[in-house]
Amino acid sequence: MKIKFLCAVAALAVVASAEVAHADAAPASDFTVTGSAAIVSNYKFRGIAQTDNKPTGEAAITLTHSSGFYVSTWAAGNTFSGGSEIDVYGGYAHTFKDGITLDGGVYGYIYPNASFNNLYEFYADAAKSFGPVTAKVGVNFAPAQPFFTFYGTNSHYNMYEFAELSYSPAVLPALTVHGHFGHTGGGLDSGKSYEDYTAGVSYKWKSLTFDVSAVGTDLSTADIGSGAHRLAKSVAVFSITAGF
Repeated sequence: MKIKFLCAVAALAVVASAEVAHADAAPASDFTVTGSAAIVSNYKFRGIAQTDNKPTGEAAITLTHSSGFYVSTWAAGNTFSGGSEIDVYGGYAHTFKDGITLDGGVYGYIYPNASFNNLYEFYADAAKSFGPVTAKVGVNFAPAQPFFTFYGTNSHYNMYEFAELSYSPAVLPALTVHGHFGHTGGGLDSGKSYEDYTAGVSYKWKSLTFDVSAVGTDLSTADIGSGAHRLAKSVAVFSITAGF
């Protein structure tokens, strides 16, 4: 009788323990939060320095739903827009069975101390990996809006097309060699069509990523003047990024 009682108690304990464990196991969330913080030696936007070739800090946070929708914000110092820039964007990304990822949405550039520079764009891009190599192409389109009217640009829109390649060797996956080539046409920056480029290498160690890249444009002094050309010429950019 005593043995039967002890067995019954043990069985109840096992059942109770299983129920508690089941109650403690919360269902997986459909939302994922990621973020980063970085120190960069020079904030370059499409090849042109935004911090007078001086260092600045950057930070970003993204909320992603399992469906593929996401919203994000990014912030950095910006010498030419009152000292700060806040970007807010959101969109949808989906990876198909063939490995192609399509991404698109709306991107807003906000300058709290220089609202006349506020701008928004529509963006779309496609990416695919071929073993250790990843290729990406995309386009950003800024339609007519107050920014272009304020500056009286000849073109009341802007189109930006780009292509990127990155390579991470299987023997050293923490290392990535990357390149970017873009074309600007319309009313942004110099008001001239020009190309920008980036070529660099990054190394990931735990949650930190170290990067050194050459970043610049094909704009000449004759195109934009000596003062602006100093911000558009090719320079080495160093960065350390912490991700979570």
